[in-house]
Amino acid sequence: MADLSRRALLRGVGGIGVTGALAAMTGCGVPPAYVEAADRGSPDRSARDHRIAFANWPLYIDVDDHDKQRRPTLDAFQRRTGISVTYTEEINDNDEFFGKVSPALMNHQGTGRDLIVISDWMCARFVRLGWVQEMDRAAQPHVAKYLDPLLRTPHFDPGRRHSVPWQSGITGIAYNRRKLGREIKHTSDLWKADLRGRVTLLSGLDEAFALLMQGNGVDITRWTADDFHRMTDQIRGLVRKGHIRRFTGNDYIKDLDSGDVLAAQAYSGDVIQLQADNPDIEFVVPQEGAELWAESLMIPNLAAHKRDAERLIDYYYEPAVAAELAAWVNYVCPVPAARDVLASSKDKERAALAEDPLIFPDDAMRGRLAIARDITSKERIEFAKEWNAIVGL
Repeated sequence: MADLSRRALLRGVGGIGVTGALAAMTGCGVPPAYVEAADRGSPDRSARDHRIAFANWPLYIDVDDHDKQRRPTLDAFQRRTGISVTYTEEINDNDEFFGKVSPALMNHQGTGRDLIVISDWMCARFVRLGWVQEMDRAAQPHVAKYLDPLLRTPHFDPGRRHSVPWQSGITGIAYNRRKLGREIKHTSDLWKADLRGRVTLLSGLDEAFALLMQGNGVDITRWTADDFHRMTDQIRGLVRKGHIRRFTGNDYIKDLDSGDVLAAQAYSGDVIQLQADNPDIEFVVPQEGAELWAESLMIPNLAAHKRDAERLIDYYYEPAVAAELAAWVNYVCPVPAARDVLASSKDKERAALAEDPLIFPDDAMRGRLAIARDITSKERIEFAKEWNAIVGL
């Protein structure tokens, strides 16, 4: 098994840059880059040309222990269906990938990719711009049956018509319980005197804001500008007092492991790996709640093999296949039924994964998870500027 934080492979630190420029250009009225639904599809070649171009993040699929070129679940799909999959690990950063494909999409051209995986906050932009196709759920019975109810209705894509989670995760709090000498149960526990200068927050706006608002009792499915400014005022004051040591990418892992930092805003997938080396590290979903997020599969406009791409997506929602993937990547599995598959394994290590709440959250934890309303294009420029000034970007 292996793990690398997808969220930590650089989330665009606040969304300025090529996406910010586009947001400014498209802030009012009908965006000039918007593609109408009637112009998003192209003649599908799936019936005669059985192949898919699939773009994903590095280390985000199961790999054979003895041959790193083999991807067992993907190989099994190709054998079963006769569909050839060209799998590329080309997505290292949401904004960078956006810059790579946006010229084609805004000019009504194909990207050369049938399937992509991007973070949900970036998926929101693709949906707003009309750059992805609606999927045929009738062709995806496993998605319809097994997709986790918590992930079915994100604000940016009601009903998940344009996106399907590849893997999911939680942004919560990781801390060294032995060195801190107490429990953390609330986000406000981070602001106590014994953590002054020993706590870090995430630097990316899209990654950080939801948990911090939840700590103030905000319903992140419907947060407002006032909620945002109240949160930034709070964080600005904590920075001024020297309470927050710094803002990080996934280098908080090193800080926690060394003991330089005692508590950090963190991703669930990272903590599973940390705990394997340091059992004193704990992950908590605060009582006020934590953000549930996903990186999701999407079919970009003018994809040449839409039906085959839909077939591949549905394959990964078969519980046995989802279990294989979850056992390798160690993120929150978007297919709860995969838990029973792992629990029945004769391999003790695999069976133990079924009881890990960071892969299959228990009911108490699930009740505290929510998907945040995304930051709109109109809000993004102002909010990113304010956040980045606090972070020092």
